[in-house]
Amino acid sequence: MSKKSKKAAVKVKNLVKKYEDLAAVDNISFEVYEGEIFGILGPNGAGKTTTLEIAETLRKPTSGQIEVDGLDILKNTWEVKSRIGVQLQAAGFYPDLTLVELLKMFASLYQVEIDPIAILKKFSLEDKKKSYFQKLSGGQKQRFSLATTLINNPKIVFLDEPTTGLDPQGRTNLWQEIKNIHKMGKTVIITTHYMEEAEKLCDRLAIMDHGKIIKIGTPHELIDELLKTGFRREKEIKKATLEDVFLNLTGRQLREE
Repeated sequence: MSKKSKKAAVKVKNLVKKYEDLAAVDNISFEVYEGEIFGILGPNGAGKTTTLEIAETLRKPTSGQIEVDGLDILKNTWEVKSRIGVQLQAAGFYPDLTLVELLKMFASLYQVEIDPIAILKKFSLEDKKKSYFQKLSGGQKQRFSLATTLINNPKIVFLDEPTTGLDPQGRTNLWQEIKNIHKMGKTVIITTHYMEEAEKLCDRLAIMDHGKIIKIGTPHELIDELLKTGFRREKEIKKATLEDVFLNLTGRQLREE
């Protein structure tokens, strides 16, 4: 199937977000196709999170247009909210509720019926059902945050730098959880500044800096394009990385209290 024949899950057209004289997002356009993992890759301050928050209806654009599942985010805000899953940060969880109670609370907001234990089990958290979010390890917090994105059975899942702060075991485990969500038929949009994460997870990437999108393509296309310019690494690429050594010596299983 050609790219032109694929249906867009998200369309961004001439999007601008200004804060006084600063253009955090500077006239960007791109499409995310249904069923792909699309990455927005860039350094801190590139405008990745702002772009995501506008698409999630959490911020209003200065100008431009975003359609999510064919709906204009400004004209159909609540309908868009019902079709997307958004990864919450720590501040989004009430400290005096257990994980099961948190899931039930979010389900009530969406007016859906859920099996909280089944959701926790999908993310290897069933033994933490009576725990409080702030008592979880870093990896457990990220997995629970990921679990909450599925409560309303969304078509599109937005993840903002989901593996920041995790150790290698936690990061590789969360990559697998994201792949599992993708296998459920979800479209996934992820922001990251980790090159390996983008290369391992994403079908296509938008590289963003200073509020602008510089390049869009598959990881292989972008690498091949660079190589065609005559670029070569100064040193031969080794067949393993230091992270491979670390995981081989310490194991890939999660280390959690």
